[in-house]
Amino acid sequence: MDSRKIKKTLFAMIVVFAVIVGALAAANLEQVKQKLGLTADGQPEETALIEETDGNGGQRGDNLSAFLQDETFFDPEVRFKSIEAYSGRNVFLMMSSVAKDLRVMVVDSIGNLVTGTPFTITVQGVGEYTDTDKDGIIYIDGLRSGEYSVSLKEEEGFHVPNTITSIQVRQEIEYRVLDDIEYLILTEDDIDVDKEDRAVNGAEEAADGSENTQLQFASGNVKLGIDVSKWNQTIDWKQVKAEGIEFAIIRCGYRGAASGVLVLDPMYEKNIRGAIEAGIPVGVYFFTQATNEVEAVEEASMVISLIEDYDVDYPVFLDSESAGGRGRADGLGVDERTKIHKAFLETIASAGYETGIYGSRNWLKDEVNMTELSEYRTWLAEYADVPVYDEYYHMWQYTSKGTVSGIETRVDLNLCYMNIDTSINHAKGAAGYSGIIDGDSGNVPTGGDEEE
Repeated sequence: MDSRKIKKTLFAMIVVFAVIVGALAAANLEQVKQKLGLTADGQPEETALIEETDGNGGQRGDNLSAFLQDETFFDPEVRFKSIEAYSGRNVFLMMSSVAKDLRVMVVDSIGNLVTGTPFTITVQGVGEYTDTDKDGIIYIDGLRSGEYSVSLKEEEGFHVPNTITSIQVRQEIEYRVLDDIEYLILTEDDIDVDKEDRAVNGAEEAADGSENTQLQFASGNVKLGIDVSKWNQTIDWKQVKAEGIEFAIIRCGYRGAASGVLVLDPMYEKNIRGAIEAGIPVGVYFFTQATNEVEAVEEASMVISLIEDYDVDYPVFLDSESAGGRGRADGLGVDERTKIHKAFLETIASAGYETGIYGSRNWLKDEVNMTELSEYRTWLAEYADVPVYDEYYHMWQYTSKGTVSGIETRVDLNLCYMNIDTSINHAKGAAGYSGIIDGDSGNVPTGGDEEE
């Protein structure tokens, strides 16, 4: 059979098949319409459900879609509580307490603070508190010690936990690191920097003009170092290392002098990583504006959270200075300030780090009771050829006008009299002190002569 005959045969078979299918469809058209619930013009047929279903919810007849026309099939009104809604964010409560206080934070399922909503909590037996500034944090102080139950009120657009959370509020302060401190740390993008970062260097005000601004290289246990912050801008740490710098104390953050918020130094991460990668041992410092012990514990907790992933060989210092008379902590009395400082130092020490206080000669003599803080390290700032500070100290910041290759700005220069073993790869919270010169007090006699 040639190809022309094959094509004609196949065409004839297709035509016959199409005719058969069309005939079958026409014969069953009414049944198909009935199955689909359609009228003759193709529109849905209005069929009462009562004719198709029995009283027990079973099917009668063959209209499987009849229930769609039954207005009583579904609940007349759908009501969702916020914990049942399918749209909205899941939110949870995180709580902490230092002493006689309670901090409640509203977080989402991945642990971020939920801001922009005035959440309200109920503290059983105490009352209701609303997050009026919508920052996701509610703080309550002046509580008595005991166990408190806290619940979160429903808020539109959120899944609120249908549970009550309990927390123990302590009567006396415990110097321990707060696990949730990261929720309180802000960046400088969140604040008015001019109002908040206002530390005033008292050593500059008291300088007598005899200071040595050159690098002072010494032998033995005396080491030459620098301290830096955002004010020193971008640093080439390899050049700093090549210059002979043996350690660096890096500012990690500060508490705002006006609002009291905790703020990260914007250059901290870059500085600590750069110094360590260049082989320079590091310590850190934090500028305080705490006005009570609870805030001091917060500050210390922030520092620990920032250094726990790094090998910190030198102490954690509390920068105790004025904010020009306009800082929230400038008006504290000596005893009150000393008590607050000790709370910071105790919390740092409880985490396993060496710690101490930084201040100018006049500040340490007049604004803090150093006798109460004698068990901690002292970092003296006095810009003179020979210090006249008549107490012991472990580090001496002898100028703020130093020049070091790799740093474009003027930089603070320091001499350290502690024998710090940096040959060990320290674990978290384990400072590397192997001893200090001049006996148990670990400090330098009056005069601070690096040749001693």
